[in-house]
Amino acid sequence: MRLIGLAILFAATPWFAPLAAEAQRPPEVRRIGFLQGGISSAFYETLRHSLRDLGYLEGRNLLIEYRSGENQDRLAELAAELIRLNVEVIVTPGTAVWAAKGATKSIPIVFSVSGDPVEAGFVKSLARPDGNMTGITWLAFELVGKRLELLKEVAPQVSRVAVLANPAHPGEQRELAETERSARAVSAMVQYYPVKAPVDFHTSFDAIIKTKANALLAFPDSVTLAHRQQITDFAVKHRLPSVFGWREYVEAGGLMSYGPNRVETAKRLAVYVDRILKGAKPSDLPVEQPTKFELVINLKTAKALGLTIPQSVLLRADQVIE
Repeated sequence: MRLIGLAILFAATPWFAPLAAEAQRPPEVRRIGFLQGGISSAFYETLRHSLRDLGYLEGRNLLIEYRSGENQDRLAELAAELIRLNVEVIVTPGTAVWAAKGATKSIPIVFSVSGDPVEAGFVKSLARPDGNMTGITWLAFELVGKRLELLKEVAPQVSRVAVLANPAHPGEQRELAETERSARAVSAMVQYYPVKAPVDFHTSFDAIIKTKANALLAFPDSVTLAHRQQITDFAVKHRLPSVFGWREYVEAGGLMSYGPNRVETAKRLAVYVDRILKGAKPSDLPVEQPTKFELVINLKTAKALGLTIPQSVLLRADQVIE
């Protein structure tokens, strides 16, 4: 009778019960941190959407701990907070990478930086990071020459180019040397003006006026980006054709930019996060450099400067702001 009872119990239990229990088990929630200096909603939103396309749904199997701060002390506090929350990966664009680096040597860090990650000590080499950090660098020294060539096409009279740059930015000296070399190739000279803090811009602007520069180039980094409106307003006011590395400067009123699209980088960072969450080590993921570049032109600014953009340049533009 006991055997009969067990047989009846087994028969009454659906054979798919274990499968149903497995299906009802909630998905594993992966927790990642996002740390940035200042606010760049477009970058963050692109990252979120790209992760969703890879199967990570916030509120279901993904939790993003978003933190942003205005200075390194605050960023260091926020980085430590992310560590306490046991995030599995920290995604960090721009200068916030320093805070993330100082907070952990074990949790994977996926960065996007405009400087040289090797010189900064983030990775041992681009091909073999050899640590807990990897990501994307926007630094491409060969782009400097292209920017100056475009500047001369649009404003052939340019002969003295004022360069605004942050001397603390990794790779800045190499970029300056390449700029000087490229300037000679287009019969121009470079006048260098360092900017590390807000007060430096007023000093540099006064010097640019006194030395009679007739064009302006700003190296792309977090300092010049944060003050892009001030830079572009100055350039327009003093009728200086300007060229930059990122489209954000042109959207603020700069004349032209040639370089990678920073927001598109967020899509690639999502791929890094996905691979790390699936078991890959940052040390085995080479640092990428952009392979696609965009030319953005602001026609409103060109008109304010009294410039006519040659048709040959307009045809090469990826976007024209009117």
